[in-house]
Order: sequence, then C-alpha cells, then structure tokens
Amino acid sequence: MIEEKDVKVRMRDGVDIGLRIYRPDGGGRYPALFAASPYRYDNNLLPCSPLFLWRETGPVEWYVEERGYVYVHADVRGSGISGGEFGLWGADEQRDLYEIIEWIAAQSWSNGKVGGIGQSYYCISQWHMAVQNPPHLACIAPYDGLNDPYRFVGYPGGIESNFALYWFNSSVRVPNMYPANGDNPRALPTDMYFMMVQHPLRDAFWVERSAWEHLEKIRVPVFSVGVFAKQDLHVVGNIDGFLRASGEKKLFITGTATPITSQSDFVKPEFHRDLFLPFYDKYLKDLKTSWDERPRVSYQVHNTGKVRAFGEWPPPATRKARFFLAKGPTGTVKSLNDGALSTSPRPADGATSYSYPHLSWVFGNVSVGPAGPDPAAGTLTFTSEPLERDLELAGHGKLVVYGSTTRNDMDVIVKVSEQFAQPAEDRAKGIQPRYSIVTKGWLRASHHGERDSRVSTDDIPVYTHAKRTPLTPGQVYKLEIPLLPHAWRFAKGSRIRLEISCADSPITDFLFSHVYRPDKHGTDTIYHNAEHQSELILPVLDD
Repeated sequence: MIEEKDVKVRMRDGVDIGLRIYRPDGGGRYPALFAASPYRYDNNLLPCSPLFLWRETGPVEWYVEERGYVYVHADVRGSGISGGEFGLWGADEQRDLYEIIEWIAAQSWSNGKVGGIGQSYYCISQWHMAVQNPPHLACIAPYDGLNDPYRFVGYPGGIESNFALYWFNSSVRVPNMYPANGDNPRALPTDMYFMMVQHPLRDAFWVERSAWEHLEKIRVPVFSVGVFAKQDLHVVGNIDGFLRASGEKKLFITGTATPITSQSDFVKPEFHRDLFLPFYDKYLKDLKTSWDERPRVSYQVHNTGKVRAFGEWPPPATRKARFFLAKGPTGTVKSLNDGALSTSPRPADGATSYSYPHLSWVFGNVSVGPAGPDPAAGTLTFTSEPLERDLELAGHGKLVVYGSTTRNDMDVIVKVSEQFAQPAEDRAKGIQPRYSIVTKGWLRASHHGERDSRVSTDDIPVYTHAKRTPLTPGQVYKLEIPLLPHAWRFAKGSRIRLEISCADSPITDFLFSHVYRPDKHGTDTIYHNAEHQSELILPVLDD
C-alpha cells in the first residue's frame, strides 16, 4: 500500500484541504472510497477502538490491500492541516466535498468513480456529498449517521442536548490539539456549545447544516445502514435518507448490542465483506455481486438478532396496540407514582402530578440508594399487566399525553421499556425489577403547535421547531410525542413500562441525555380520565 500524506487540494476560495491517500501498490486505475471528518487523518495510526470513539473510518488497509480500492481521507476545513475555519457541516464544508470528489476522479490512479464511506460524522458527510450529486460520485453507503443536526445533535425534541458538550470537546478539539503523531497540533477555539445555544430554534443556522432538507435530491444509489442501538442519535437519519432519496436504495438496520459495538462492528473486514462490499463492487467496479438479491428493507430485531425482510419501512403488516395511562399501584416497581397501563380506558381515573427537580435526583433524574443508581425511583411510571404471549414491535409509535404545568413550558421525556418478570421474593425485598429500554421520545411542549407538513403524519408527528409558543400555566394541552423507530420482541411474562419525566440522565442515556437547566422548576400534571385519555400507541408485528 502506498500512503500519500498531507496532499493539499485548493478549493474555489483559495483554502487548501488536506488529504491522506491510501492506494494499492503498483500501476492501474482504481475506484476510490472517500471519507471526510474533523477527526484528523493523522490519528489513523491509532486502533479503531471504543477508546477512540471518533475512529470511524472502517478497515482502510483491507479495502486497499485486499480489495483494490483507493481510500481518500480528508480533514474538513478548519481541522487537521486543512485551512479555513471549522464550520460544523456549513455550506463551505459541503461544497468542499463536491470539489474533492471531482479532484479524485481526475487523478491518474482513479477509474473515475467515487463512493462514500464511514460512520457517524463520516456518514453525515456522505449525505452532504449526495445531495449535491457531483458528476463522479457513483454511490454512498452511509453507516450510522444523522442528517438533521438540530433534531439529533443540538435539540432532540427541542430540548438542549448534553451530547454537543461532550462530543465537540472529546472527539474534535482534543484529537486536533494532540494528534497521535504529534505533527501540527491545532487548537479549535470555536465554542461549539455556545454557538448552538445561540440557536435554540431550528432557524437558518440549522437548516444550512441539514442535508435532511434536500434528501429528495439524491440520485446516486444509496445503501443506508442504521443501528437500533444508536436510535437517540442516528437511526432516524438512516431511515429518512432511505425513504426520501430518489435513486436506487436499500435499507438495513443492525441489532448490535450497544453504541460501542456499532463501532466495533464497523472495523471488522468480515462486516464489510458481507454487508458493504457487494454494494461497492457493483457500483464502483461494475461487477456482478449478491447486491441485487439483497432485500430492499431488512433489519435485525434488536434484542433477538432475528432478521426480518420487507419491501418497505415501516413494515406494512403492523397494527396499532393502545395502552391507556391509569392510576396504580401495580406493586411491581418503586417510582414516584407506580401507575398502570390498561388495555381499555378508565374514565374515572384522574391525574398524576410531580414536582421537579425532585429531591431524590442525583444524576439527572436518577436517584442513588444503598444499592446504587435507581433509574425508576424518581420518575413517573405506568406499567402493564404481564404479557400473555410474546409481543414484537416494529416501526414508530407515539405517546398521546394530556398535560399541564405551573410554568410557561413543559418538557416531556419518554421511555418505553421491557420490565422483566421478577421473583416474588425479590419484590418483597424492595429490589427493583430488571428492565431494558426499547424506545424513547422527547418534546418541549412550547414547540408542539407547528408540524412540518412536508413529512409529518398522524402516526409520526414531525415538528418544525421553528417557533416557541409559551404555555398558559394550568391549561391542559394535548401533546403527541413521536417514539424513535425500533424493533423489539417482548417476552411472555414481561411487562411494558412507560416512563415520563422532564429530565433524563447519563446513567440511563449514555452520551445522549439532555441538559437540566436551573430555571426548570415547577409541577407538571399528566391527565388520564374520561375527558383526557392519555395513551401509548405501539406498532405490533404479529406472527
């Protein structure tokens, strides 16, 4: 393998973008895989390991040495040795991708075909490549990457995210200041979090950075590969990219266990050999491969690994299962209320209130007791009866909730979990039941008044987040919170548990929790009575 380091390509405005080029030893013309991020190609000498969450290039050497591809890795403007100012997917960065693709195609070692590759930021770059349709971009294979940064980086549900605080400092600033080889350390002075909090609504700042606005412009073949374990951040982008791209397209969603294993998967040559190589070989080398036999839509049920295949997403055979919020107790979990989920309305039920920040909260809304963190104790819960048979979900659900607040706003953060059957002796000892989070949803209530008519449906409400309409304290509002797409099989004997809070926690939500602001204190009320029947709607895929 030949490595060309610090190749500089001049852009239309005079800024030089730095590249590292890996190509097969010897002559000939080859297709190129193109990856771009602010994580510095100098750091490629570090292993692709969960210790370095930003090492998301895939197996570079395998593609070059064993499969006959050139791999071109760019530092986006303002990072690494590239000139200009880092703009976080801004218009200049997007246009650079177009120009670099055309530069690659003109090189003596290129066969004139370029494909996109990479996870997360690299995946986001692929969406921006494809909506511009450079003449020599032949295909993209976006793995695990969003295309709407407002809704999934800055303000999920319209609520400030902690992710931007962590990600920019640990994955962009630190790798640039302390590159693995010590060459050309670079400070990134931009305060990315401050930049984001200046734009709490989905205004022109976010729209400029959103490939989501233009997904219909994509004409090249797309193999969109999502990860259910990264539903908080990326999977909606992979699904939306598939649904709205205009060219040939297929979707696969992995059931890998965690966000960490999604990265471990992507470094494995066998993962690429089985999943991506047939796609690349068809569109970049004109080879006959198994790609044509691949289902248009397939996914692994997250907690079983079983593969389902359909012609579309969401699966067309699902039905809506309705569970109504009700008073408890169920006697199955210690929480602020221990409410119930009923398969039929209970008209005389009433309402449930809680005040916040709750005195028991320690890490976000997670309490800590003698046995350690207790994620359920400080939240509202509504729990079903034990399931009489296995129940498989696939698609998008939603929570319809009637609520009021003492404030002029109300944050509703929702989790749906499988609460596993528990021995009676453990329950008698006060041990909390085991559970796994299945799906989530979020909404800042002051954003609920305006939906995006281009894509919003009754089943999947999509809010514009373009304006804030303060709530009237004490007034009851109907809120519809979309749940993140999921595929999960509940076991017979387990219970469905709904959690509602105005907060979440790094304990339960890893990197993807929301900021808890000091000005967020008050009392919220959830109504579940004849006039206000709050309900959880889930997409069930029957056998």
